[in-house]
Amino acid sequence: MWAKALEVLRDADRIFSTYREDSCVSRLNRGELTVTDCPPEVREVLALGEQARRESGGAFDVRRSGGLDPSGVVKGWAVERAAHALNGLPGTDYCLAAGGDMTCRVAGPNAPAWRIGIEDPHDPDKLVAVVPIRNGAIATSGLHRRGDHITDARTGTTPAALASVTVVHGSLTQADIDATAAFALGPDALTWLQSRPGRTGLVVLADGTRQVFGDSTREITSSTMLRRTSTPG
Repeated sequence: MWAKALEVLRDADRIFSTYREDSCVSRLNRGELTVTDCPPEVREVLALGEQARRESGGAFDVRRSGGLDPSGVVKGWAVERAAHALNGLPGTDYCLAAGGDMTCRVAGPNAPAWRIGIEDPHDPDKLVAVVPIRNGAIATSGLHRRGDHITDARTGTTPAALASVTVVHGSLTQADIDATAAFALGPDALTWLQSRPGRTGLVVLADGTRQVFGDSTREITSSTMLRRTSTPG
């Protein structure tokens, strides 16, 4: 099962990596392929990107002037697909993570939930909150780990209003897209997230203010623990 999960992640890298000259995305950007020449996963990811563009009013867009970059969709999508292989392990809990995105499962009704720490974007040695997750996903977007890699596609600039956005949802694909789109929306992030059904999470503003949103906010507890395990960045 683990080998299958790794195979899914390697396939995603082979198809979508913007760092590989031989990936389908790189070849699309050079005009060597069309979308119809690519595996069906490309159409699926582009459709998710287009849906996110419409729903975010254009703040999130995988199509930029420099070419196609589906990274804002692919990471959560690929990890969620890889986790499907682990669902075949009976009686097994798992938490599969990749760079701030996690999908979690507990096998039995009496098993304790995973407790996921949200890293403080202003002090990475601390947590701003702890979120219990039994069967679902969590994704965090911010700049403190990778620099100014998130931009508002409408302006090409990096929003300065936020420090991080964390979204909890049943689907890691949707949690990852929404966290990135919300960050790109800058000061409009919280209003937009509150309009999205089934999402819960935490927005940390640039000044350190924390704002919880969603229907299950009581489950997100404040924390200043100095733990570094299971902490989206």
